[in-house]
Amino acid sequence: MTGKAKPKKHTAKAIAGKIDAATTNRGGGKAGQSDRSGQDKGGHAKLECPLCKITAPDIKSMQIHHDSRHPKVPFDESKLVNLHTTCVPETSKPRPGVRGSFKK
Repeated sequence: MTGKAKPKKHTAKAIAGKIDAATTNRGGGKAGQSDRSGQDKGGHAKLECPLCKITAPDIKSMQIHHDSRHPKVPFDESKLVNLHTTCVPETSKPRPGVRGSFKK
């Protein structure tokens, strides 16, 4: 007799989720620190707050950060620093690993 709530086989959704988690770079830990900081090659973080130098990937996230951290200062989109235009990547370094590994 088997357990009541235990599935006997792996589902296709669970297997696909494991493959996706194993092959996609999420940018966590020390390995993704250079991508998050935006200093080395532009990184995933596109915008930088001019007040506290924290980075955000898009304008909506930066606006949420600004409203919560700097409520007394009015939000001005023109003062934001675009890290993708200021950091010129070298040709020898690859772009940030958005997809991750090619093995499947």
